Amino acid sequence: MSMVTVGVMFGALAALALLLIAVLLRRGNSVTENPEGLRIEQARRVQAQHDRVSYSATTVHSSSPTMSDVYRRR
Repeated sequence: MSMVTVGVMFGALAALALLLIAVLLRRGNSVTENPEGLRIEQARRVQAQHDRVSYSATTVHSSSPTMSDVYRRR
């Protein structure tokens, strides 16, 4: 009886995992069509690049806070 319960439990978990995978694959990387969405995406990409430069291990541990590239570009 317990083996059947374990099998049902693993079957339910596998079905749930497959459902989640199917939902994520169906959603995919949709492309933004409108101009406002494109501007928002571009601003986020630029901000992420600035953050990667500003908070890298070298910047954080080897220099003063005002020496990062973000401050130099402004």
